[in-house]
Amino acid sequence: MEEKKKALIIVDVQKAFDNKKWGERNNLNAEENISKILKLWREQEWLVIHIQHTSDNPNSVFHHKNEGFAIKEIVKPIDKEVIINKKVNSSFIGTNLEEILIENEIKTVVITGLTTPHCVSTTTRMSGNLGFDTYLISDATAAFGLKDQNEIYYDAEAIHNISLATLHEEFATILTTDKWINEFFSRHMY
Repeated sequence: MEEKKKALIIVDVQKAFDNKKWGERNNLNAEENISKILKLWREQEWLVIHIQHTSDNPNSVFHHKNEGFAIKEIVKPIDKEVIINKKVNSSFIGTNLEEILIENEIKTVVITGLTTPHCVSTTTRMSGNLGFDTYLISDATAAFGLKDQNEIYYDAEAIHNISLATLHEEFATILTTDKWINEFFSRHMY
């Protein structure tokens, strides 16, 4: 059935991103929006894939022995949901993500998670390049403020919006949570 051909990918929604070291963040409701999509996804019994970043450095907030490695409770995996560990920005590099999607005959991928300019963007670009019909949910991801090579600071909202602009219609279709639910999800539920 068509509804079995979709996958929700939740990238790096881990406690590590609660650490103050990251600084200012936009879209504080991202996790709630991911949870809303996840609830609907689970009701349809569609494929859910959790991506979990890991570091070999014991001092990293992403090291498996540190609290930051844990996936946040609001989107905690259940039952037979897939969990994939990765060590780089792309969820496809050094993992079996592409194999899982192909084995499950997935054509449409919906991406959410943290953070917009890093792992979410890289995963979205590769998903589009690999030929998946890719959607990125704009308010189900978030960014932190960053300094460039000249020490110029760009606030989190600017980083987020520019990251989305570089992906839209090139690698993915960018939609809000409500737009996805109302325009796409509702039409394709049954």
